[in-house]
Amino acid sequence: MPFNYDLDFDSIDFREQPELYRVGRGEQGVLLVEPYKSEILQHWRFKTPDIARESSEKIYEMFLDYKEKNDFVGMDMARKFLQMGYTRARRYTNYKGGRKYDEDGKVKERQNDPVKAESASIFMEKWKNARTDKEYLGMKKEHQNRYG
Repeated sequence: MPFNYDLDFDSIDFREQPELYRVGRGEQGVLLVEPYKSEILQHWRFKTPDIARESSEKIYEMFLDYKEKNDFVGMDMARKFLQMGYTRARRYTNYKGGRKYDEDGKVKERQNDPVKAESASIFMEKWKNARTDKEYLGMKKEHQNRYG
């Protein structure tokens, strides 16, 4: 079932109403689903490898904490933030300032920022750990079978 962007995200607490949550594809909803967005976003950074390491470790620690609490939505949101750390760092690796298109809408020439590439690989490692976690995968399947 696709992510439902028609919900009133300003009034829903997904911890209290996990049945309204849909996994969606990739990072869908990562900046909408509360209270998880507010809990995780404050720790999400990737400017340098040291910052990315600290950030990804904290977010992965949150993933494990949500897992301990049997909170699938929290786990999935932490997974999404780890994925977004990877994808955004890759965007900044390839395009100065993170902008792929110039003012005319043309794709800019790619670059290779090794600092951002290292940040991306740090997030990739934690993202892989989260997305392949056996308990997470079981909870994901159960959530999707139960709620769509």
